[in-house]
Amino acid sequence: MKNKEMIVARNIVKSFGSLQVLKGIDLKVEKGEIVCIIGESGAGKTTFLQILGTLDRPDSGEIFYNDINAMNLKEKQLSKFRNKNIGFVFQFHHLLPEFTAHENVCIPAFIAGMSRSVAEKKAKDILHFFNLDDRLDHKPSELSGGEQQRVAVARALINDPGLILADEPSGNLDSRNKKELHQLLLSTRDKFDQTIVIVTHDREVEKISDRILTMKDGVILR
Repeated sequence: MKNKEMIVARNIVKSFGSLQVLKGIDLKVEKGEIVCIIGESGAGKTTFLQILGTLDRPDSGEIFYNDINAMNLKEKQLSKFRNKNIGFVFQFHHLLPEFTAHENVCIPAFIAGMSRSVAEKKAKDILHFFNLDDRLDHKPSELSGGEQQRVAVARALINDPGLILADEPSGNLDSRNKKELHQLLLSTRDKFDQTIVIVTHDREVEKISDRILTMKDGVILR
């Protein structure tokens, strides 16, 4: 029996001025899938991921998450929905430099209204799973690139989102840390029951993906 479709995107169109970046994208992702969208720079991958993550709105089209039409939500509702249901992993980590690894992971939980004691324990548990027990009190500048990316993944998991969106997550890593991150994403799916969508031009990600799609010139090739 097939898994339930967690994400359904229908006819997503997006333009910036006279440039049409997305030209009617349809996508269905089942719960528990790791889907990789491959494409060269300028193909529209990041724009599509931002829309999929509700960070931007399409000019037209619909996105359903577990049958909820995100495009019907008001901005405050959408922000709350995003914080609870979607975790983000970016190429450049976007960790706050003045906070420790532990504090960075806690921040989305605090925003969601989780109590400090619960958030701090949960963050420690996730960082322990990622073998970062001895880095809890280190600031981002004191961490290696691979460690920073693991902290970023831990932060994405803190609110138990059903969906993780990763934008070129290994693009800033060397080959060893890249391989470790790919295995980390795979173990994250298995341990935390995540659905993961990755956009990248790194074909190494194919090794951990259940499905590979190619995007070119604003469309997903069939």
